[in-house]
Amino acid sequence: MSSNGVVRVISRNFTVPNQAHIETAMKTGAYSMLKKAVKMKPDGVTKMVKDSWLRGHGGAGFSAGTKWGFVPKDKFPRYVCVNADESEPGTCKDRLILEYDPHLMLEGALICAWAIQAERIYVYIRGEYFYPTNVVQKAIDEARSMGFVGDNILKSGWSCQVHTHNGAGAYICGEETGLIESLEGKKGWPRLKPPFFPAAVGLWGMPTIVNNVETLAAVPRILEMGAEKFAAMGTPKNGGTCLFSLSGNVKKPGVYELPMGVPLKTLIYECGGGIPGGRQLKAVIPGGS
Repeated sequence: MSSNGVVRVISRNFTVPNQAHIETAMKTGAYSMLKKAVKMKPDGVTKMVKDSWLRGHGGAGFSAGTKWGFVPKDKFPRYVCVNADESEPGTCKDRLILEYDPHLMLEGALICAWAIQAERIYVYIRGEYFYPTNVVQKAIDEARSMGFVGDNILKSGWSCQVHTHNGAGAYICGEETGLIESLEGKKGWPRLKPPFFPAAVGLWGMPTIVNNVETLAAVPRILEMGAEKFAAMGTPKNGGTCLFSLSGNVKKPGVYELPMGVPLKTLIYECGGGIPGGRQLKAVIPGGS
């Protein structure tokens, strides 16, 4: 941890040259936790994520492991949707994961798919993210060539395909049921809950887990460091770290990874350097505008 509280968990390999390429990514540990996961029982992986107190980093803040546990035991096929529709003004933290360490996100999505025994993963990417889409698609192709995507993954008897899908710029598709509607080729309007809770009735009416890019990128770290250690980094019932997008009138805008529960003052004044010109802080919009 640095003097201003910044930690490197999800962002650990952002500065590694060529980390987006699988040869480099594997040298820094990529897919080692997928190998570990497929040797565990799926319910065991879900329990580990639940015990870590990882919450959704797309905005809702719901327990990721609890959500995974809602998938009915008797309904197949099942799907995982990666919510990469980062369209909140001033937000750019998922983009960094997609561009600098796509294999981390992909590994997390595959571990999630193993945990719920899903057969397909759809990475739903914001339409304006042309470059990140290309990086992610290349990562998927590389992972498939190495046996991490496709049939009989690592001799587990389980198979899972991964696809990318670009949105058309609709802000509402960042909401999970709006995203699902868009994936089905419809207008991206949210569905009513109940009965359409995606974990039970999602994509094409089948069980679907929708998790944000950052949420899934944390999953390999949980398996690596253990649920208890990950949970201890944050606050009670809100484990781990968060990538905070700091924008607006601060001296050093950017993306900072800090433990969950960090005071807003720390983010603005210690990480962001405070307000330019020594001016007084008047207002903050947490969570986007």
